[in-house]
Amino acid sequence: MFDKEFWEGKYTNDDAQWNAKTITTPIKEYIDQLTDKKIDILVPGIGHGHELMYLYKSGFTNISGLDFTIVAALEAYGLMNDFPYGDVILGDFFEHEEQYDLIIEQTFFCSLPISNRVDYVNKMYDLLKPGGKLVGVLFDCQFNQDTPPFGGSKEEYLDLFKDKFEIKILETAHNSIKPRAGRELFFIINKQHD
Repeated sequence: MFDKEFWEGKYTNDDAQWNAKTITTPIKEYIDQLTDKKIDILVPGIGHGHELMYLYKSGFTNISGLDFTIVAALEAYGLMNDFPYGDVILGDFFEHEEQYDLIIEQTFFCSLPISNRVDYVNKMYDLLKPGGKLVGVLFDCQFNQDTPPFGGSKEEYLDLFKDKFEIKILETAHNSIKPRAGRELFFIINKQHD
């Protein structure tokens, strides 16, 4: 339903309602405290590429972005020679097969149909190395619409992740950008061992 053509249309028509125009503070501050620049990092659903670009400029050497399309990233960084286009994998998240130490979640979850949420959890589990982390933000509100973004609640996320992940942090983000203040949860969850 929300395939390559859907997303290219969204970006071409400037209809990606949740583009923050830069990396958001909760993700930036988490990345800033990482000391190992060689860990394998995945950013699924790169959209405009702000997180990927920030990781690249911060000196991380094993980063991958994954998306159906790079239309939005081309729009945002098309005039920049140093955007890490070579680190972008064009493809379907659910068919991706690598493993990572860290996966950054920034509005990818909310872009998927609600019916795919259990599949998302299972796939994230498969994509993480033992002890790997899924870190990012999730909306803590409902949008009442038929197209992305789709919201959710803390209780829903706790129930969704509890069987495959150890939930380290799942709390209201204290440093959200102004339009999202009080409406997003920052989370750090670890892959549980088999």
